[in-house]
Amino acid sequence: MLGKKLVTAQKRGETRALCLGLGMVACSMMMYFFIGITIVPFYTKSVWTTETVCKVLKANIKDKVLCPNSEGSEDEDIFHYPCLQVWVNLTASGQEVMLYQTEDTLERNPKCSYVPSNSENSKEVKAQIETIASNFKKYQTFPCYYDPGGTQTNVILSRLYPPKGLLFTFLWPTLMFTGGCLIIVLVKISQYVSVLSAWQ
Repeated sequence: MLGKKLVTAQKRGETRALCLGLGMVACSMMMYFFIGITIVPFYTKSVWTTETVCKVLKANIKDKVLCPNSEGSEDEDIFHYPCLQVWVNLTASGQEVMLYQTEDTLERNPKCSYVPSNSENSKEVKAQIETIASNFKKYQTFPCYYDPGGTQTNVILSRLYPPKGLLFTFLWPTLMFTGGCLIIVLVKISQYVSVLSAWQ
């Protein structure tokens, strides 16, 4: 009687462990799919893939020309802010090009090098942009990214999804997938050993 209870408990434990392993594998596959349709396209679409050194030529703030956050929207939805324009000397080609913070900055507003987040405090936004401009003037030389193919003549300060960041994004679903597969394999080995011992 006690042996039957132990066998039943063992089967229940194996079933639960098998369900856990299958659930982990299913969740990891869903995470892979989500990453593949959201982050990977942005990474592959980016043409600023080569790192070089940029030297600041000028960093100007146009106080009288306020840039809209988005074009084609209603006037009350437009967020105005001082337009910071940073021009750098590209070491790789020696050209004078405009610097943008990320790929998204160029899409949101090609006239400005930096697009702040929406804020109702205009003084805070202005102080933030002035601080960024002073940092560019203070640190004249810094790494940046350019397009080796020449389709984009401008440069960006940092990539939204660098290779290391993309690998780190795939790390967690990979660990979950590996753990799920390991649990399934261990359950199958346990079942095989149980059948083998019972046969003997």
